[in-house]
Amino acid sequence: MRPRKAFLLLLLLGLVQLLAVAGAEGPDEDSSNRENAIEDEEEEEEEDDDEEEDDLEVKEENGVLVLNDANFDNFVADKDTVLLEFYAPWCGHCKQFAPEYEKIANILKDKDPPIPVAKIDATSASVLASRFDVSGYPTIKILKKGQAVDYEGSRTQEEIVAKVREVSQPDWTPPPEVTLVLTKENFDEVVNDADIILVEFYAPWCGHCKKLAPEYEKAAKELSKRSPPIPLAKVDATAETDLAKRFDVSGYPTLKIFRKGRPYDYNGPREKYGIVDYMIEQSGPPSKEILTLKQVQEFLKDGDDVIIIGVFKGESDPAYQQYQDAANNLREDYKFHHTFSTEIAKFLKVSQGQLVVMQPEKFQSKYEPRSHMMDVQDSAIKDFVLKYALPLVGHRKVSNDAKRYTRRPLVVVYYSVDFSFDYRAATQFWRSKVLEVAKDFPEYTFAIADEEDYAGEVKDLGLSESGEDVNAAILDESGKKFAMEPEEFDSDTLREFVTAFKKGKLKPVIKSQPVPKNNKGPVKVVVGKTFDSIVMDPKKDVLIEFYAPWCGHCKQLEPVYNSLAKKYKGQKGLVIAKMDATANDVPSDRYKVEGFPTIYFAPSGDKKNPVKFEGGDRDLEHLSKFIEEHATKLSRTKEEL
Repeated sequence: MRPRKAFLLLLLLGLVQLLAVAGAEGPDEDSSNRENAIEDEEEEEEEDDDEEEDDLEVKEENGVLVLNDANFDNFVADKDTVLLEFYAPWCGHCKQFAPEYEKIANILKDKDPPIPVAKIDATSASVLASRFDVSGYPTIKILKKGQAVDYEGSRTQEEIVAKVREVSQPDWTPPPEVTLVLTKENFDEVVNDADIILVEFYAPWCGHCKKLAPEYEKAAKELSKRSPPIPLAKVDATAETDLAKRFDVSGYPTLKIFRKGRPYDYNGPREKYGIVDYMIEQSGPPSKEILTLKQVQEFLKDGDDVIIIGVFKGESDPAYQQYQDAANNLREDYKFHHTFSTEIAKFLKVSQGQLVVMQPEKFQSKYEPRSHMMDVQDSAIKDFVLKYALPLVGHRKVSNDAKRYTRRPLVVVYYSVDFSFDYRAATQFWRSKVLEVAKDFPEYTFAIADEEDYAGEVKDLGLSESGEDVNAAILDESGKKFAMEPEEFDSDTLREFVTAFKKGKLKPVIKSQPVPKNNKGPVKVVVGKTFDSIVMDPKKDVLIEFYAPWCGHCKQLEPVYNSLAKKYKGQKGLVIAKMDATANDVPSDRYKVEGFPTIYFAPSGDKKNPVKFEGGDRDLEHLSKFIEEHATKLSRTKEEL
C-alpha cells in the first residue's frame, strides 16, 4: 500500500504544478493579445497616413502629372498655366488620346518656364469632376491663374500646344462673351429687331444657371458663325425685375425664343450641340410648302403622324400669316404644311383660306371622319389642331408620348405593334378590336403600344409575365395605373375592363418598395404604398423630397435635409419626408417629378395644390424659410423651433 500512496501523492503534486503553470500563462497570453491589437491599430493608422500621403503626393506617369481631389488645389495654387485632362479609365477615346497627351507633356515641359500637364481620373475625383462640370471624356481644360478655359479644338499635339502657349502669355485675357447682355434699356430694341433670338432669364445664385452658362456661351459662339447669325442673349432676372414680370418668369433658368419681339417657350436641350441644332431648326419656316399632289398622296399612304395642311391664295394672304403664327406656336409638336395649289385644294375638298387635319390611311377607320376642316380666320387654330391631332386609336410611341398622349384617362393596349408590310395585318387585327370599344368611350384616349418599347411600364403593371400576347392598362388623371387581369383579349374583355374603371371598381397598381419596419427617424421614409397615408394626410403639413439614389445633388442635400428634419422635430403637425422616386410610383399627378431632387410642400387641407420649392439654394436657411412661408400647422414658440 505504501508505494501506491507515494505514487498517488506524486501524481497529485504534478497536477497542481500543471495548473499553476497554466494559470501563470493565461494572463501573459491576454497581455500579448492586447499588445498585438495595439500594434495592429498602429499599423492601420500608419497605413492610413501612408494612403493620405500617397493621395497628396503628385506622381508622374510618362511625363504626365497625376492629380486628384486631395492634391489638386495645393498643386495648382502657385501655377500660372496648367493643362488638364479629365478622363475615365474605361474610355476608348481617352486610351487613344493617351500617347498624344504624353507627347504634349514632354513638349510643354521643355518650354521656359515649363507648363505642367496633368490628368485627372474623373470617375474617382468626383469633387473635381463636379467642380469643372465634366460630362464627357476626355474633357480638356486649360487652367489660367486658377480660372478654367475650355479647350474646344481638335485633340492633336499641334493645336493643343498652340492653344496652351497662347493662353500662357502674360498679356492673355479671355475673349469677350458672345452672349448678348440685355437690360430694360436695350431689350426691346434688340429683341424686336431680331428675326429670331434666344433669351435666357437667369439668377446669379442659381445652380442650374451656372451649369448652363458655359454650354450657352459655346452655343452662342457656334450660332454666331452662321449666315445669318442666330443671336443668344441673357437677362439677370433678379436685377431686371420688370422684364422678368413682363414675361412671367417664375423659375431659373427660363429660356424663351423671340421672333420679331413675339415670345415663344423654349423646350429644347440645354447643352451646346442640342441648343445649336434646336435653334437652327427653329430658325427655318414653321410650315413647309407642298408643291405637288403626289406629296399629299404619299403622306396619306406612308405617313406615320397627323397631316396638317393650310390652303391659301399666296404668301400675302392674311390667313396665311395667321397660319404661320399658329404653326410657330406648335412647331415643336407637329409638322405643318401649306400649299397654294388649286389641284391639291380640289383633292382635299377644301377652299382657299382653310386648314385641313387628317390621319394617314393606316390610322383611319369607319368610326371617324376622314378629315376635319376649319376657316383659318376663325383664329382658334391651336385648339382645332389639338382636338383632332389624334386618331380614335393611335400608336403611342416613346418618341411621341410626351407630346401626344398626355390626356387622361389613357387606355393602352400592349402587344407586338409593327406596321411594316409583313406584320401590318396582325397589328391592325388587334387595333380593330380596340376601335370597337374606343368608339363608345369618347371621353377617354385610346392607343396601342409596342410591348418591347414599353417593357418597363408593362413590368411595373405586373403584366410582363402574364402569358398573354395582348395586355391592357388604364392610366388615370391622378397618376394611378390599372392593369387588366390577364385573359384572352378581345373587344368584350376590353369593354368590361374600361366599364369597371368607369364605375370605380378597379384597384390601382402601385410600384413600391417594402414599407419600412422602423420609420422613427427625423426624416420619414415614404414608399409607393404609404404615399397617401403620409404625404396626403389632410391633418398634417408635409415637406417631401423626391430623390434618386445615384443623384449627386441629392447626396449633397442629404445632411442639410437631415438637419432640417431635426430642427423641426418637435413640430407634431409637420412631417419632413423623402421618397426614392426611381423605385416607387408617385400616385398623384399633382406631384410631378421631372428632375432630382424635387421638393414639394403639401399643406394640410389642400393636398391637391402642393407648392414646389424653386429658385432658392437648397440650404438650411432657404428650406426653413420655405417651410415657414407655407406651413399651416407650425407652432412659433422658440423652444420648439
